Amino acid sequence: MKGKNHQQDFISRAGTAMTIAAWLIFLAILFGVFDYLTSQRNNPNQNIVTAVNGLKKEIILQRNAYGHYVANGAINGEDVVFLLDTGATEVAITESLANKIGLIKGSEFMVKTANGNAKAYRTHLNSVAIGDIVRYDLNATILTNMVGDEVLLGMNFLKHFEIIQKGKTLTIRQ
Repeated sequence: MKGKNHQQDFISRAGTAMTIAAWLIFLAILFGVFDYLTSQRNNPNQNIVTAVNGLKKEIILQRNAYGHYVANGAINGEDVVFLLDTGATEVAITESLANKIGLIKGSEFMVKTANGNAKAYRTHLNSVAIGDIVRYDLNATILTNMVGDEVLLGMNFLKHFEIIQKGKTLTIRQ
């Protein structure tokens, strides 16, 4: 009798453990799907494809759910996420991201931003790339009052390209 109760207890505990494991796996998969959908909603341009049209390079960006053009790219070979901003004079980088990718702070100055007045620093970027479209030797601003890790891709980069906005897409041609 004692052996039979012990066996039933073991089976009951094993069933409970397997049920808990199944629920944890289900929740992990659900979280992964939700995370993917959320990231696609904010940045639908995570895998940029560069088309070569004759001698011109071209990328097409999709507008995100909030009406912005956000895309993966690189600064000095380090992966970043850009928010295209025609209202920004220069490429603008958060202080935390600048520290993370090893940018050197130059002279300090004050700026007026959408977030108010802030201390900023000059810096230099060896390269800025979005897809296979690259510009070299650009000035940038490190902003101390900007939060997050998105980089504002300003006009000192964008002015070198033909930009066509049509519907929910933005085409950049080099």
